[in-house]
Amino acid sequence: MKLYMSVDMEGITGLVDYTHVDSWQHNYERSRQIMTDEANYVINTAFEQSCKEVIVNDSHSKMNNLLIEKLHPETQLINGGVKPFSMVEGLDESFSGAIFVGYHARASMKGVMSHSMIFGVRNFYINDVVVGELGFNAYVAGYYGVPVIMVAGDDQAAKEAEELIPNVTTAIVKETITRSAIKSLTPTKAGQLLQEKTAIALNNRHLVKPLIPPENPVLRIEFANYGQAEWANLMPGTEIEPGTTTVRFQAKNILEAYQAMLVMTELAMHTDFC
Repeated sequence: MKLYMSVDMEGITGLVDYTHVDSWQHNYERSRQIMTDEANYVINTAFEQSCKEVIVNDSHSKMNNLLIEKLHPETQLINGGVKPFSMVEGLDESFSGAIFVGYHARASMKGVMSHSMIFGVRNFYINDVVVGELGFNAYVAGYYGVPVIMVAGDDQAAKEAEELIPNVTTAIVKETITRSAIKSLTPTKAGQLLQEKTAIALNNRHLVKPLIPPENPVLRIEFANYGQAEWANLMPGTEIEPGTTTVRFQAKNILEAYQAMLVMTELAMHTDFC
């Protein structure tokens, strides 16, 4: 069995605000150690459960957070900032299942550090389905026929996963109080939970079906202000929906929609708020 893991940071145990997830801040080094430990709990259990290969994709910010020297020695790590498919780089039809660790709720929703790629996004839509990073990534997995069998993160990420993916296993390592306050397990307790849930997810993987994306999907991104929409609209093939801050793109498949989302959000970050 070959397992794919995408590891984000905002949903990691004990992390509550930007000081934990921004590499320039004082809590970051502690946080990346906890992130690495958390990934290892899942990886170690996967190998114990007869996985032959585990590919881990560092999926937060510049995507160079995980401490490779401390990962299980048989792990293969994908990291670095410029990836054609970002949080799902390296995912293809060869995998038996995917696990998302350290995930958070989508933009505009309750949840610890909730957002969708950048803080200027209010909503992503695939046709009429609103998704965040979790849902978009699950659609890419589904394109390849790969089920997302487990999602670990805060309680709101778990809720989002369960609404999108029937029979998915969730591991809730912290509960939301506000967007920057939580009630969290300790790393040791979270590790025990992740081990238990990973074993369950792998044993029950046959119960989870891939989240199949629509053919020729329409991607719509609702931005926080019109300047961001103007920047995103510089990408050929896009249009701003009149009277809104929503930019629309007709894609040939979910892979093209995903890359269009990456380009549009990168452009939108050039907006000057002054």
